[in-house]
Amino acid sequence: MSLSDTIAAIATAISPQQGSVGIVRLSGDRSVAIAQQIFAMGGKQVWESHRILYGYVRNPVTKAIVDESLLLLMKAPRSFTREDVVEFHCHGGIMAVQQVLNLCLENGARLAEAGEFSLRAFLNGRIDLTQAESINDLVGAKSAQAAQSAIASLRGKLAQSLKYLRSKCLNVLTEIEARIDFEDDLPPLEVEWVKAEVLHVAQEAQGILATADRGELLRTGLKVAIVGRPNVGKSSLLNAWSRSDRAIVTDLPGTTRDVVDSQLVVGGIPIQVLDTAGIRETEDIVEKIGVERSRRAAQSADLVLMVVDASVGWIAQDIEIYETVCDRPIILVINKIDLATDSLTIPLEKDPRNGDIPIVKTAASQQRGIEELEDAILQCIHQDRIAAANMEVAINQRQKACLLRVVQSLANVQVAIADHLPLDFWTIDLRAAISAIGEITGEEVTESVLDQIFSRFCIGK
Repeated sequence: MSLSDTIAAIATAISPQQGSVGIVRLSGDRSVAIAQQIFAMGGKQVWESHRILYGYVRNPVTKAIVDESLLLLMKAPRSFTREDVVEFHCHGGIMAVQQVLNLCLENGARLAEAGEFSLRAFLNGRIDLTQAESINDLVGAKSAQAAQSAIASLRGKLAQSLKYLRSKCLNVLTEIEARIDFEDDLPPLEVEWVKAEVLHVAQEAQGILATADRGELLRTGLKVAIVGRPNVGKSSLLNAWSRSDRAIVTDLPGTTRDVVDSQLVVGGIPIQVLDTAGIRETEDIVEKIGVERSRRAAQSADLVLMVVDASVGWIAQDIEIYETVCDRPIILVINKIDLATDSLTIPLEKDPRNGDIPIVKTAASQQRGIEELEDAILQCIHQDRIAAANMEVAINQRQKACLLRVVQSLANVQVAIADHLPLDFWTIDLRAAISAIGEITGEEVTESVLDQIFSRFCIGK
């Protein structure tokens, strides 16, 4: 990749006969020249930065008009990449934007690599690495809360906290190294101040680190499997919860033969709900495959909702199913309470957690108990049954790995101080902590790390 190149890409999602507008983006020194070659505007419009021009995109050789378009010009450094940027706002669909892109490539641009616009913005100092990653998080957000978390990082909230911690470490390192180099000319090092500063940075880093699990939940969502024996109301529960008819509901046991999923958002957290086939012994080959898939879905789920039929009660088959999923975070859902004649008692003597399992009563066919079920799921999350922290900014797994190194390095500094080791030993781990924070913000990062991060972006970003 070379920053001297002018790059081009389609910046909007396109599909046949869908989308009213498609955008082709150029960035680089030749953006304006290329645009002037292929864009013909009418009247007395002026090529000025941050103006929208109206005209036609046409082949400069054949003069054939490709599309009627708007052109937005953003001169450096007042653009996302801090380079000259031109955007063609074309008609949507595939053909118009693809032909405009082809003309850009034929007249001196090259096709952008994945994430290259954002990479140029980072390399040109327009954004730091945490902001670059938040762009990708915002594009892929599955809930409003995930989007808000990404926007907070995009506005620099995470970077501000990290740069503050890095500056703290640099101040301590400067004081220590000054005593190493000019011991006779300076007053003695205030060891208690060093200890307090290192402890403060470590505690702040731990606080940011605590957001990692929530960040993973916001990005990837929570996988919830609904399990139970046949005809306990699993599909009815899914339909009532999703307010749709995703699953077939009949009075016949074994209706669901495969895993049916629905995408929901609960408390700002995206949830993939899996309605599984009723678990039972069967000779039906197709149903047997469905049962096996149900077992696998339960084992891969972050949370299991085990449904029991209140009108029948807790029977031996329920106990067998429970024992296969009790190693997972679990909520017991007592369904069909509208049909129950007596209160249902659930014997949980075999539960290794002494029966400390949330129990929710529902009547799915009447859409009763759904709010209580959602409250129980959120309670599981906030009680660390499924680890999460309630923070505005949530770090990703790469940032978590770096922060773990920061915390470990600072712990090593504290040990070196306690063991009265020479000052040189203190500086080794302080530098390691500073370097790890710099990897998060991009102040100290290798080309291979950048390649790994930006390869996950779409081409137009």
